[in-house]
Amino acid sequence: MKYNLLFFSIIGLMVSCKSVQTTSSEKTSLDSDNSTFVVSFGSCNKQYMPNPYWDDILAEAPDVWIWGGDNIYADTDDMDLLKKMYNEQDSNEGYALLKSKVPVVGTWDDHDYGLNDGGKEFRMKRESQQVFLDFMGVPADSERRTREGVYASHLFETPNGKVQILALDTRYFRGELLGDRSPNRRYGLNTASDATVLGAEQWKWLENKLTTSKADFNLIVSSIQFLSREHGFETWGNFPKEVEKLERMIAKSGAEGVIILSGDRHISEFSRTNLSGMSYPLVDFTSSGLTHSYSSFKEEPNRFRVGDVVSSTSYGILELDFKNREAHFKIMGENGLVLQELKQSY
Repeated sequence: MKYNLLFFSIIGLMVSCKSVQTTSSEKTSLDSDNSTFVVSFGSCNKQYMPNPYWDDILAEAPDVWIWGGDNIYADTDDMDLLKKMYNEQDSNEGYALLKSKVPVVGTWDDHDYGLNDGGKEFRMKRESQQVFLDFMGVPADSERRTREGVYASHLFETPNGKVQILALDTRYFRGELLGDRSPNRRYGLNTASDATVLGAEQWKWLENKLTTSKADFNLIVSSIQFLSREHGFETWGNFPKEVEKLERMIAKSGAEGVIILSGDRHISEFSRTNLSGMSYPLVDFTSSGLTHSYSSFKEEPNRFRVGDVVSSTSYGILELDFKNREAHFKIMGENGLVLQELKQSY
């Protein structure tokens, strides 16, 4: 990590030139004439390991940073220990500077939730939720403190367009993961009628947010992959009825520029498919991980993949062009190196 104080000072001044006015916990107004909205995001961040990317992320002058899950590695039901681990991440010099200059939103995954591959069965999920909300700076009087799950919406408004971020909770309500008979697959399919990823209330919330959206781009943040379903690890594909439900919901909603951002896998890749009733393809941009990766990765099936898998550490940049109705997806390495990219019109 390039902890050069002069560099951080210069980057900090660059980012601070953007005037940000937060009008509520869910709505942020950006006073910028730039026709492009820059999203930075990433996942799988061990708080006790060096993260070389905070200065690189600041150099991209993003309008928001999105935590995609596994923001720390805790795997504990000891809430005092969980708080200590979050505090360790908060005290990181590079992250602290980013947080002081850029709005931070996001969701959790299993390791910061507290239980590896955990779902609704985690006994300390209510307590863990409060610690997560503390880490995210959610006010004590926010409605998010009293409802179950960490899902949330964030609307960013600029003079040139709007971006809605819908951060899902794929842990708090998630049903049982079933083993697979194949020795090459950890999990199989749960096709039970009541098997769920999001739970009833979160589904209602998501449908309302999509169908009423006036945003130019709608980013759905899912800690686990949505389109990549064949690898046998955790994925929406473990719950095929839920996959079908989300696909139908997105297409029926008429929401513009729906894009899925995911993490979890310790690899980065682009997946894309065409859904019936949609005028543009659905892209799932997986960015994982920040401090460690699946460096021994060789291959795995993904019929929706575009390009190649990036198995080194990385973070994601998504440039949303309001004027040209285009998204530029970039998997990023250190010092501005673009490891892979994809452009999509909307």
